[in-house]
Amino acid sequence: MTATLTPLQTVAPLTVAEAIETRRSIRKFVQEPMNQGDLHEILRLASLAPSAWNAQTWRFAVVQTAEIKEQLMAAAYGQPAVGSAPAVIVVYSDMEDTLNTVEDTAHPGMGDEGRAGQRKTFDGAFGGQDMAQRGAWGLSQANIAFGFVMLAARGLGYDTVPMLGFQPDKVRELLGLPEHVQFAGLLPIGKRAEDGFPHHRHDVERVTKFY
Repeated sequence: MTATLTPLQTVAPLTVAEAIETRRSIRKFVQEPMNQGDLHEILRLASLAPSAWNAQTWRFAVVQTAEIKEQLMAAAYGQPAVGSAPAVIVVYSDMEDTLNTVEDTAHPGMGDEGRAGQRKTFDGAFGGQDMAQRGAWGLSQANIAFGFVMLAARGLGYDTVPMLGFQPDKVRELLGLPEHVQFAGLLPIGKRAEDGFPHHRHDVERVTKFY
């Protein structure tokens, strides 16, 4: 009797609570390529993060080429997680691109009036600021998306480790990014090859004041 092979079953997405509770900072990954459909879905979900005035200042650079990952690892002080992961998502903010194309962030249902209003709002809020000032605001929005990427990844069964230890200038040069962009962080992503440390956190009462 010949055994019948059953198709692989798609893993059911985790609930939000499950994704949060099972997330670990993983630095050693299974050596297999990222499923590109899953990768696109993770970025799609992350793109649904909220942002003030719907600015959507975040941008993603996905590094999967071995040669570029090696150079990125060097820019991250040789941290092996960059080289171990099948992909590294670089999350950054480009406030200048946001301002140049701000009409695109107005909801289509608002029509031409909404597009004009969006331009007026952003020009009024940021027109008097220098690039560094408005860049810092843009980064605060990208940081929200950074968290969403981690939860979206874990929800689909992938693992990550958020990294802030790298040389921004070298990463900009490597990826051909403008000087003004600011980084939320590097995010190696893949399937865990180790469990990582369990959570060790303050309890709610330690970090909360109720009024």
